[in-house]
Amino acid sequence: MSSSNRKYKDSVFVDLFAEDEKAKENFLSLYNALHNTTLKDTGQLKNIRLDQVLYMTFYNDVSYLVENKIIVLAEHQSTINPNMPLRCLEYVSRLYETLFESKEKYSRKLLNIPTPEFYVFYNGEEPFPCDKTLKLSDAFMEKTEKPNLDLTVKVININQQNHHPILENCKMMYEYTLFVETVRRWKKEDFQNGFQKAIEECIQNNILRDYLKRKTKEVINMLLAEYDYETDIAVQRAEEREIAFAEGEERGSYQKALETAKNLAEMGFTVEAIAKATGLSIEEVEAL
Repeated sequence: MSSSNRKYKDSVFVDLFAEDEKAKENFLSLYNALHNTTLKDTGQLKNIRLDQVLYMTFYNDVSYLVENKIIVLAEHQSTINPNMPLRCLEYVSRLYETLFESKEKYSRKLLNIPTPEFYVFYNGEEPFPCDKTLKLSDAFMEKTEKPNLDLTVKVININQQNHHPILENCKMMYEYTLFVETVRRWKKEDFQNGFQKAIEECIQNNILRDYLKRKTKEVINMLLAEYDYETDIAVQRAEEREIAFAEGEERGSYQKALETAKNLAEMGFTVEAIAKATGLSIEEVEAL
């Protein structure tokens, strides 16, 4: 798959909560569900996604500034990624960079910066807990009781069978979950026309009805890009497993040669004979 798909085409999740004409309403309902609040004024929200051209490396799904006090970064994941704290650290650093001028950071006055919150909404097919907290410090090579830097990401499994409260409290997230499940089912049943049939079924069953009626063609294009990306990731992971297996076999063969060489040395064979029998170099045999 070309890198342009991965970088420029938004997913349905992103469109629903960041780009669509009703994205702010959708996000506000999600925010209220996360915080047990009842905010109604979308004017309190400011979409602060970074420019994709300038900050391609730090591209993320959804970023909002809420009441000028809280930055909420939300990611949708269909694959398990334990490195989200590091990715969020990079991204929020760039966001702070854009929110304040360079000279302000050298002021004698303490800057009041928005409090960040980080969420990942997971709906992959691999088993995953209903809730899980990822911490940047878990990745530190040197563990300390009180790390000088940390970042916490809350991962929420939005698959319907998990019955997470977010699905009950946010109608849009619940319908999005049903939509994804419908798409997956139809994609397996009808590879060629699955996306179109999934959209038709959802409209008929009042799942994201208004959104899908307005944007059927755009949604199909987004789904094509999303599934291309998932296939690309699956291929990469398969290749990584093959490489790891090959490297493991190579290490195993080398270890077996060393053990054989030791046995032959104990039996009194010459260095040259051992090297010829095992395929090891004379230097490697002498080092034993």
